[in-house]
Amino acid sequence: MRPLALAALLLAAAPVAGQEPPVTVAAAPEPVETATKTEADGTATMTHSLVVAAPPAAVWIAVSTPEGWKRWAAPLARWAEGESDILETSYNPDELPGGPGAIWQRFVAAIPGRLLVFRTIKAPDEFPHWEDYKQVTSFLELEPVGDATRVRLTSTGYPDNEGGRALQSFFARGNAATLDALRQSLARPAEETPAP
Repeated sequence: MRPLALAALLLAAAPVAGQEPPVTVAAAPEPVETATKTEADGTATMTHSLVVAAPPAAVWIAVSTPEGWKRWAAPLARWAEGESDILETSYNPDELPGGPGAIWQRFVAAIPGRLLVFRTIKAPDEFPHWEDYKQVTSFLELEPVGDATRVRLTSTGYPDNEGGRALQSFFARGNAATLDALRQSLARPAEETPAP
């Protein structure tokens, strides 16, 4: 009886032994953390945060240079003509300088490798609630976390009105998607990163 039971066990295990080992699926990255706070003056502050698997120096290049922005944010990125502190981007790779689809980010302050403060000073024509969005200032902070970097984007000054609330709703999703694109672009070598 014992040899028969052993043979049955071996036969039952035979298909398993011939199968490929189980595939290990990489854990999904942590979601982008989003928080909104109402300030004493009624304006809103929105914060997005995530950890990127790259050192702060690599993240800094990605967020502070036109070449870096092209990897994760927009197919067109360049310094605005005659300006060293205005990054011009567009979702249209053929956009003319200062054209109707151009977006201008003025870099207000920077601590290289740690902090970039900017304001959008030109939005695409027909951008909704532009007068409200001109009041928003963004702070992009980089913090080392082992071999990785915590990226925290804090945007202040969303007005307490219909336009401000619509912008918060839009950028709650939009900034999360954009930071996730940054994370994905830095997870691959530059030559493998498709243009956005």
